[in-house]
Amino acid sequence: MKALAPIALCAAFVLPMAASAQQPPTTATGDRPATTFDEIERGFYFALLGGPLFVTNPPAAEGTPRPFSSGPMAQVEVGVDLGERISVGLFVMGSSIRTSAEYIGESGGAVSGDYSTFVPGAVLRARLVGLADSQEVKRTWFYVRAGAGYAMFSPKRLLPDSDILVFAGPGVEYYTRLRHFSVGLEVTGNYLVSGGSFGFAVAPNIRYAF
Repeated sequence: MKALAPIALCAAFVLPMAASAQQPPTTATGDRPATTFDEIERGFYFALLGGPLFVTNPPAAEGTPRPFSSGPMAQVEVGVDLGERISVGLFVMGSSIRTSAEYIGESGGAVSGDYSTFVPGAVLRARLVGLADSQEVKRTWFYVRAGAGYAMFSPKRLLPDSDILVFAGPGVEYYTRLRHFSVGLEVTGNYLVSGGSFGFAVAPNIRYAF
């Protein structure tokens, strides 16, 4: 009997361990967590703006006509959203201004007529007020956009000197349910620093955020 005691003691420890090892491992139950997406995509973006541009007094030599003029304008902008309210970017703007035959710019009468402008520069957009939709997502924003750039004119005989363009104005932007896209409309006032020219533009726009 004393010889069987160690065998019984070992069995008392080994058998429960063997039974535990034969039990199938427990498996996790339940559904996988669903992948969620932001209702509004923010980050790097690409934007297109375009519309009519009006110039009240085109740049010209003192004492020469500066008639009210207008023409089409277009901008391409790339930048990044710094959170929900602030965006910074770089832009390239082109415009073609139609003037009267009496406009001679700074040519001294050598040439007259229309001119075009090419402006690379930087821009800042600040979203001030957001309106939520029925799902409490702020899709409509009122913002202010301001920027500055280096304006170059063509033909050079009409306007040989470059200038600094500054602009600012309000706008409204709507973030669509396509997540990446937003559309908007803005009105900006423009000013050529050296030429002393005032103008304004009305620009519908579309933006895609990555």
